[in-house]
Amino acid sequence: MKCPIDNTELVMSERQSVEIDYCPECRGVWLDRGELDKIIEKVESEKSLRQNSQPAEAYPEQPYQGGKHGNESGHGGYKKKRGGFLGELFD
Repeated sequence: MKCPIDNTELVMSERQSVEIDYCPECRGVWLDRGELDKIIEKVESEKSLRQNSQPAEAYPEQPYQGGKHGNESGHGGYKKKRGGFLGELFD
């Protein structure tokens, strides 16, 4: 098969069980029917494997707030927020 751009003979190569035709002169790549879908499926499966293999953080990093404990008035502890129904339920 000839390159539609510069009429050079295309070279066929197989990459991860997907056959691609490319032009050695202009570096153009041509795919047969269904080959692009195969490439997309392989990329998505590799992406999901990478995401599943990374450990999830148990606690997200919090910026350092300094060495003070409690509030600035010196009473220690935390101020109670006025919550709604759920705040009262779990109080």
